[in-house]
This record gives sequence, C-alpha cells and structure tokens, in this order.
Amino acid sequence: MKVLLVNGSPRKAGNTFVALKEVAKVLEAAEIETELVQIGAKPVRGCIACVQCMTKGQCVFNDDICNETVELMRQCDGLIVGTPVYYGQPNGTVLSLLQRMFFSGGSAFAGKPAAGVAVCRRGGATAALQSLLMPFQMMNMPVLTSQYWNIVYGREPGQAALDTEGMQTMRTLGLNMAYLLKQLRTGTAQEPSYEPWQPMHFIR
Repeated sequence: MKVLLVNGSPRKAGNTFVALKEVAKVLEAAEIETELVQIGAKPVRGCIACVQCMTKGQCVFNDDICNETVELMRQCDGLIVGTPVYYGQPNGTVLSLLQRMFFSGGSAFAGKPAAGVAVCRRGGATAALQSLLMPFQMMNMPVLTSQYWNIVYGREPGQAALDTEGMQTMRTLGLNMAYLLKQLRTGTAQEPSYEPWQPMHFIR
C-alpha cells in the first residue's frame, strides 16, 4: 500500500514539509509506502475550462506537475495534501493543481481515503482546511480525521516541530490512515493505539 503526500508549499523544507513528514514516519512504520510531491516554486496553471481532458484523457497543459501527479496517484491507495495558509485560504498553486487533477483525472482519486493538512502562523487554518476537503467529498473519497482538525502552527521554517499537539495530531492522522487502508484491504486491521493527549496553546 502507498500514500501520496502533496506538499503545497513553495518552501521545500518549510513547516508544511515538517507536518507531512511526521505523518509519513507513522505510515512507513506501519509498512505503508509514501511518496512526496513538492509543488515548489514552479508555476502551476489554473483550469481554463477547455474540457479537452474529456477526450484526451489528461489535462491539455503538460508543462507542469498536474498530469505527472495524476499518474502517481493511480499507483497510490491514499492521498494527503498539505498547504500553508495564505489569507485564510490554501496556497493558490495547490488549489490550481487540485482543481485540474480532479477534473482531468478524477478516476485516479475516486474512492481513495484522503486528508488535508493546513499549516499557519495563527489564524485562517480551519477555512483553508475546509477548502482542501471539498473536492475529496465530491470524489467519494473517505475523509480522514485525527484527534483535532489537521492543523499545525509555526511561522519560521522548522517551528512546526515545536507545536507538540500539532505534531501529535499528524501522528494520529497517520495512524488513522494506516488503519483505514489496512481495514479496506483485509477487513481485519488492528485498531490504532493512540498516545495520551498532549494539549498545547499559543502562549509559550
């Protein structure tokens, strides 16, 4: 089994990366392979509603990571998309990617478990997370939850690791993804064993 992780941040080693890697550690410990796609700082086109993908079988634009990522997803059993929060919204680049991937290659995603992860300095994460989840629900994808909303806090690169509750939330998300994938595969998966809750607030 394999899970595709999409880092929707232009910073390859920023806080979104830190959050996704925490999930990946748990998945890999559960013998579930992971693959990380970095959006990075390269442009990603927005959908122009040309509808040519309906006959071509892929997005007409082949000069960014859209079609390549769809093909990766065909080999995966689950999806986790992480994004930084910009003005209470996901990064525009990750939104463009998701919209084109789901419209042109929806069959690669349909029915597979998915989760969104939002990383922010302080506010707007719940709105950004909701935006990430909307297309999953339209594609009949079971949406993975955790012990809290899938949110991690941090400003400077690496600070997400200091958010002890956020990191625990990521680990719990990984446990839940591993459990669901194995349950779907075998029907006999062992229920997750969760860590004691590690609450944290903004005041340090």
